[in-house]
Formats: sequence, structure tokens, C-alpha cells
Amino acid sequence: MLHLVWSDPEDVDTWAISPRGAGWLFGAKVTNEFVHINNLKLICRAHQLVHEGFKYMFDEKLVTVWSAPNYCYRCGNIAAVLAFSDANTKDAKLFSAVPDNERVIPPRTTTPYFL
Repeated sequence: MLHLVWSDPEDVDTWAISPRGAGWLFGAKVTNEFVHINNLKLICRAHQLVHEGFKYMFDEKLVTVWSAPNYCYRCGNIAAVLAFSDANTKDAKLFSAVPDNERVIPPRTTTPYFL
């Protein structure tokens, strides 16, 4: 499970040691083999910051989607959601963080389902 969650795509031939210290870096050959063996069209993954919100790699057989705008309030990145209308049609919806002066924090209240 560790390798599934922490491994990242990279411009390497097959496998390489990850600088994260966990998981591996994997390349196009590994991706193509996995997609072929499992009869997939696309690997859609997250858990890796992408400043543009999403990034396709390896002839669009893999996409990384990042859905936290301005990650940690300092990265300045765009966020995305990948919407599928069918198995062959997908559309990236991009969004930015709400500006600080427009951010509203709702008042703290007890949630009704605890009453």
C-alpha cells in the first residue's frame, strides 16, 4: 500500500528511488505496462502538487489532479477537478483560492445531529 500511495511519475525509464524517502519514481514504460495489463485508458491520481491544477504525462495515459488551491496558503497554485461525462470524455475544471478579503468563516455552532 505504501508504494501505491507514495510513488510518483517522473521522466525515468522504469523505476528510480524517490526523494520523498517512501515509494518510488516510475516512468512511461511502467505506466504503459500497467495500463495495458489492467485494460485501462487512464490512471488518474493525486497526492502530488501540480501548480497548474492538473498535469498529463506519458501520452495522456496518466494524469495528476491537485484540488487544493493556494496549497498551505503559500504555494499560489491553481486547483482542478477532472469531470468525466463518459469513459472517453473528460474536462478539467480549474479554480483559484478565494481571496483573503472575501473569505468568510462561519460562526461556530453545534451541529444539529448531536442534539
